[in-house]
Amino acid sequence: MQQEKHIHLIGICGSAMASLAGMLQTRNYRVTGSDAAAYPPMSDLLKALGIAIKEPYAEANLSPRPDLVIVGNAISRGNVELEYVLDQRISFRSLAETIQHEFLLGRESIVVAGTHGKTTTTSMLAWIYEVASRVQAEVAPSFLIGGIAENFGTSFRVREGKPFILEGDEYDTAFFDKGPKFMHYFPDALILTHVEFDHADIYDNLDAVKTAFRRLVNLVPRRGRLVAFDGSSNVDECVARAFCSVERYGFKSGSHWRLQDLTHSGGNSSWKIFRSGKEWLQVSLPLAGEHNALNATAAAALAAGQGIDPASIVEALSTFRSVKRRLEVRAVAAGVTIIDDFAHHPTAIRETLKALRAAYPGQRLWAVLEPRSNTLRRNVFERELVESLSLADGIVVAGVFKQESIPEPERMHPEKVVAALARAGHDAIFYATADAIVQGLTPRLKPGDVVAILSNGGFDGIYEKLPKYLTTPQ
Repeated sequence: MQQEKHIHLIGICGSAMASLAGMLQTRNYRVTGSDAAAYPPMSDLLKALGIAIKEPYAEANLSPRPDLVIVGNAISRGNVELEYVLDQRISFRSLAETIQHEFLLGRESIVVAGTHGKTTTTSMLAWIYEVASRVQAEVAPSFLIGGIAENFGTSFRVREGKPFILEGDEYDTAFFDKGPKFMHYFPDALILTHVEFDHADIYDNLDAVKTAFRRLVNLVPRRGRLVAFDGSSNVDECVARAFCSVERYGFKSGSHWRLQDLTHSGGNSSWKIFRSGKEWLQVSLPLAGEHNALNATAAAALAAGQGIDPASIVEALSTFRSVKRRLEVRAVAAGVTIIDDFAHHPTAIRETLKALRAAYPGQRLWAVLEPRSNTLRRNVFERELVESLSLADGIVVAGVFKQESIPEPERMHPEKVVAALARAGHDAIFYATADAIVQGLTPRLKPGDVVAILSNGGFDGIYEKLPKYLTTPQ
């Protein structure tokens, strides 16, 4: 890849694709990109970078002819731009392959992987390294995160030093490479948070998911380190045959890194971390939820083992500002707090609602779910979804995003989830669209209520529509 090359990204608004666009721009490539639709936060990032988003997909978006095309993993055969690339024999690559060859060679690859928590944990780890670089200049990190880290205001940074911190995604790489993206990152050090069945569109079952994570573990060299959650039998299986040092973190008494005396106060958490059985650090975090304390402990453990000083770890965690779309307060309108969370799995929904209970004790909590992820759009987790949503005082479930694209026997039917919640005595209702939710839910909201909007997409602008409707006289 030469510096004068023009690189075009198909599917540029994906969280990792938008970040890669910015990373390539730092290398003085001419970067263009296209997508079917753009929405924050990645559309805002690209705008700030001065990278225009061409909408919709069209052959004309590839004129003048680019030297290289990066094909996003959401792009499949039949996409008009991909078909043009193949017909014209324009060179193309996947995102993960580009990251490996362009940014990781000669670096220390530090990867955070797992079904849940990897975006937040990656952001925490990058911030720890950033704070540490004020006294240890050599650890100033490059990073790639699947979301906007609020401490940085961006999802990526490229520097000349050795540490490169990456979120390792288990989703497939591209239409021509169906292996996980993280298999291209060859970690020198690895965090493994959780392993559960997810991505039902590409993994047949839990065994297939565990196989992918076992293969990632198998890439860590003998000199490397693996920090792994201690509260999952699936994680146990995945790390059992590691060739590197394995350090467990969590609540178990025998774990190398142990959380103890965890307390929550409003939106803050504090706890002690024990290292090899001895009290090591007292830390605080301006985020609620047991899952965030676990994420922070994993980041602290990995950083400490890589030589980051404890004082920097304590300072970084106490000043961590979360990630866009993770328990993000989008508005307070008419006394109602509206929270945006990137929910993609019943376990993530459960932990989000538990964290909100801790952050807003005594306040009425509403869960508004759009089944949008490739797992939630399928019926594999309907029972677990009922259990997770039951933690809210009121539940609203929207229509399944592009339900028609899911084979009928596999479809999740939100009416069934709502009926099961109602049978169990919960206040639950189905509204097909975002507009119907806004109109139906608003009259029931009262000052002091907390509304958690759970979706991994734009949800037809509900984040803007709901506060506007709440503050507009009807």
